[in-house]
Amino acid sequence: MTQTVLRIDSSARRTGSITRDLTDRIVARLNADHVITRDLADALPQITEDWIGANFTPAEDRTDDQAAELALSNMLIREITEADTLVIGLPIYNFSVPTALKAWIDQISRAGVTFQYTADGPKGLLKGKRAIFAVASGGTLVDSEIDFATTYLRHIMGFIGITDVQIVHADRMAIEPEATLKAAHEQVDQIAA
Repeated sequence: MTQTVLRIDSSARRTGSITRDLTDRIVARLNADHVITRDLADALPQITEDWIGANFTPAEDRTDDQAAELALSNMLIREITEADTLVIGLPIYNFSVPTALKAWIDQISRAGVTFQYTADGPKGLLKGKRAIFAVASGGTLVDSEIDFATTYLRHIMGFIGITDVQIVHADRMAIEPEATLKAAHEQVDQIAA
């Protein structure tokens, strides 16, 4: 069976990044046939009033300018659609996700495209995929009451239909760096390809 992985790096650090190292290891472990790479350190644009107007205009009624406004969003969604597994590097910045990752989330969360509103609430449209988060933090423990990053990203994944989520974490880097990295590498070794 062929597998396509979408690798998303959101660390502002291009060198010396724990999450980039973990995403390297996870992608290697998955032994994918195809890897799509999206480096968010290359800053995605924030959504704007024009973007919102284009998004809420039915596709058949969009002007050329509106279609151009959504071109990047469409490309980012196509990357997710083509992937079987998303590997997301998630450094915890000030208890939450980096702004670069939030910009990506805003670009890919689109009613009628990645989720739909129903009488029973929103339903994700990107079913049958899995996501693996490679998390690094100085001391914000994953799933603790001060972890707004993994809980938020897990919610967003479910919101668009991806409920199979696994977390590899190095969340005590400022406290026990060697033991934390060793434990994270062991978690990578247990990921099913």
